[in-house]
Amino acid sequence: MAAADRRGLMRPRGGAEEARVEFVELFFDLVFVFAITQLSHRLIEHPTALGAAETLILFAAIWWAWINTAWVTNWLDPHRTRVRLLLFAMMAAGLLVSMSIPEAFAERGLSFACAYVAMELGRSLFTAIALKRHDPANHLNFLRILIWQAAAAACWIAGGIADGPHRLLLWTLALAIYSAGPVSYFWVPGLGHSCAADWTIDPHHLAERCGLFIILALGESILVMGATFAELEWDAAPAAAFVGALVGTVAMWWLYFNIGAVRATHMFEASAEPGRVGRFAYTYLHAPIVAGIVIWAAAVEWGLAHPLGEAEPHVRLAAIGGPALYLAGNAAFKRATGARWWPLSHSFGLGVLALLAAASRWLTPTAIGLAVAALLLTVAIWETRSLRGQGDQS
Repeated sequence: MAAADRRGLMRPRGGAEEARVEFVELFFDLVFVFAITQLSHRLIEHPTALGAAETLILFAAIWWAWINTAWVTNWLDPHRTRVRLLLFAMMAAGLLVSMSIPEAFAERGLSFACAYVAMELGRSLFTAIALKRHDPANHLNFLRILIWQAAAAACWIAGGIADGPHRLLLWTLALAIYSAGPVSYFWVPGLGHSCAADWTIDPHHLAERCGLFIILALGESILVMGATFAELEWDAAPAAAFVGALVGTVAMWWLYFNIGAVRATHMFEASAEPGRVGRFAYTYLHAPIVAGIVIWAAAVEWGLAHPLGEAEPHVRLAAIGGPALYLAGNAAFKRATGARWWPLSHSFGLGVLALLAAASRWLTPTAIGLAVAALLLTVAIWETRSLRGQGDQS
């Protein structure tokens, strides 16, 4: 009890038990499973350039809400009742945010903005107070974060009130503030800036959190393909599209977890500045990986629903662009966490996807899905075989 009092709400350090992801954190993540589902469905229902831009803005907002919470629970102890109550309160706000996603650029914009701002400012204020007596440098860091988030909050609320292009512009500005904060070390006039040494995170915990979020995102693809295929006649064309979707999703899992995730965790744990690695490799570079999965899930539903005939432009863009974004994000992540060079297998995959994009107008959605799945599987096998014996896999 005395040790717990000394550390307040801080997570204990120094052992595997302390670094593991707790059940309440996984429970909290269920809200984001719903959010990812809402995002992929929104993309399906708004297959235009404007619809894609709006969905991208909403995705970025959801990503920042989740990754910011992952950082906070790296410091705060989820076993403490007050921390659990914080997560439950954020779940309530997150549900309101997620339910608002389909109409966030229509009549529910202000609901989305208010719930989102409450979630972000509430979490940071709670953390700043919790850190005050136990980690003064990080306490000051969160005061700076609060100021940055307050500036973004004004844009979120103003955007929720505004209509049409003004909402898109204001919410883009809010996300620009979010994205610039960590890069600038949350510099604030009069308060200075943070430094990577202030971000005393547990590498194993943050790496595991991000890996589990990748699993949740891939689970959305599984749910989409299962639910959609179950409603169809099990003929040859839908069955072929289903096989392509399943193989592609399995290959995506393999590309991230077989080599990249394990090697990155080892590098992360050995780093002299884990805060800097966490900021770049996990906060920034995981966003395109997850975005690629969300786009792939939308492509899977489109492809299963209309397996034959000419693929419409938005179907081609999602079926090829989503995996391309996923491959590029994985390549950048692996390069940033220990690879000696940009993975050749991934570069090859991106090149072939570009060629496939040029030829896709003459292909059916099923043919595109099968080609993409075969390519992702090829890249996964190539990487596995090329690194065999180098200690990067079991």
